[in-house]
Amino acid sequence: MRILHTSDWHLGRSLEGRDRIEEQQKFIVEICDIADQEQVDLVLIAGDIFDTSNPSAKAEQLFYQGLYDLTQGGRRGVVVIAGNHDNPERLRASNPLADQMGITLIGLPKDNIYTGFSKNRVKTVASGIGWLEIAIDSCEHHAVIIALPYPSEQRLREMFVESLDEEAMQRSYSQRVGGFLEERVQHFRKDTVNLCTSHLFVRGSKESDSERPIQLGGACTVDKEMLPLEAQYIALGHLHRPQRVGSHGNIRYSGSPLAYSFSEVGHSKSVYLVECLPGAEALVREIPLTSGRPLVKWDAPGGLAQVFKWCEENRDVEAWIDLSIHVQEPLQAQEIKKLREIRPGIIHIRPILPEMDRVLKLENRINLPVEKIFRQFYYKTYSTEPNEDLVKLFLQLLEDEEEEIS
Repeated sequence: MRILHTSDWHLGRSLEGRDRIEEQQKFIVEICDIADQEQVDLVLIAGDIFDTSNPSAKAEQLFYQGLYDLTQGGRRGVVVIAGNHDNPERLRASNPLADQMGITLIGLPKDNIYTGFSKNRVKTVASGIGWLEIAIDSCEHHAVIIALPYPSEQRLREMFVESLDEEAMQRSYSQRVGGFLEERVQHFRKDTVNLCTSHLFVRGSKESDSERPIQLGGACTVDKEMLPLEAQYIALGHLHRPQRVGSHGNIRYSGSPLAYSFSEVGHSKSVYLVECLPGAEALVREIPLTSGRPLVKWDAPGGLAQVFKWCEENRDVEAWIDLSIHVQEPLQAQEIKKLREIRPGIIHIRPILPEMDRVLKLENRINLPVEKIFRQFYYKTYSTEPNEDLVKLFLQLLEDEEEEIS
């Protein structure tokens, strides 16, 4: 059986207000092409299909068209689980139709997965809470899949621990998730391909800034020992960097198909192709994705002239750009406007003024009014002037603090 693992599509997500639906459409086409070229039998999508629990109609249309193309009209199996960004009830609402196309949508950890009567080449022949067995005409053997959508206390309808101690909460959460998965290992058989998919954060994995935390603190993390190592392959979602978990080559995050923040500059994007036979070790191959616009950082010590020259040379013409520009004076509004007109792909413009590196030094603080220091510091940090209300608030807070000290 040939399995394709992807996750974290985040359909509808923008980049600082820039629409990325076109890029998202392209990566779905690319994933479908890979599935066709590699003769994939089953696709696992490990959560965070959408970027919000209330996605736009355009994002939903893109998702359902992508599912239809992936399943090849019911000839290829597709299993989708909800991530922490997805509305689980909304995701699974179309199951009566999806099942007829060989698609299984699982919203909540305790969903009783529907055993359908599809007349297509993909059939769910057995299922229960958190697991299903799929028969695909293109394979001689079936697949048994343990499926755990994003498992929060609310979605599991369980309270993990009454204590507010973070260490105790983390330990309890990890054990509950491990227990849920372990209970379903009994459905694995020697004559089936045995898989697991979930959307969670495994302790020790590598994060990036584009993931919004599952929960503040470390309570919602899972120790890798809690994962069902009896599975031949474990397809995870949530982290946006493709990676294996620890030394286990069969436990992987596929990562997001697009870079969603400049912390991911230089990161490769990919999907995983998994080849599996019953009782045999899975063979895993990473397939790079190329459809998204790259994210790059420009540092221009030569100022505006250097940036304009790069634009004329069509440097990184298809990229989204984070620009740091060294200037002697603050950029004027017309200069910023011209930069954005010449290269609409510039997202951030961060002026670097020589005096700003000196303004925070003690000798300069002595000679400058506090208000001016605040204004210069704010401009250095946010590349814009603070409004007067903010300046007044800062000065008032400073005055209040001085009164308390005195």
